Amino acid sequence: MTPGAPAASVQAEAMLVARAAAGDRSAFAVLVQAHQGYLRKLLGRVCRGDQGRADDLAQEAFVRAWRALPRFRSEARFRTWLTRLAYSALSAERPALPWADDAPPDLGAQSDFAPGADWRIDLDRAMAGLSEAQRHALLLCYGADLSHAEAALVLGWPLGTVKTQVLRAKARLRAQLQAWENTP
Repeated sequence: MTPGAPAASVQAEAMLVARAAAGDRSAFAVLVQAHQGYLRKLLGRVCRGDQGRADDLAQEAFVRAWRALPRFRSEARFRTWLTRLAYSALSAERPALPWADDAPPDLGAQSDFAPGADWRIDLDRAMAGLSEAQRHALLLCYGADLSHAEAALVLGWPLGTVKTQVLRAKARLRAQLQAWENTP
């Protein structure tokens, strides 16, 4: 990667955002293409694997983005703003039906899944045991690679609250997954 590549990428995205804000549908299509994988994956985790719901929320976030783009002030990264719109869509939907079982099915000690699948299943179970606030803070800071400040903006929380929820989530995960600590 060349030294100016990240700055050039940020500048290119800013130009796309400006063109899309002016009504250029092709520029907006490029932004959707660039961010839809990230947003769908994040929302899939937030929705605990319900990819249909995640896709609906991502679509709603992009519709909201298209409508609100002329008012986007570039105070945050486009990705952060888009994530905030997705969380607004999540907050606006009716409460989801309760899950019959938040944990993945018990597959026993021996699994026919690919190597590492047991670790993933245990991690998913541990994540399901986190509070909603802890899970959201952790997913945004580690899963979405947002800074604590960006996660606070997305969630509408004070920065200290995000930091506290991330620390509590990490401590709880560490305690629940300590059996994996010395596993080769």
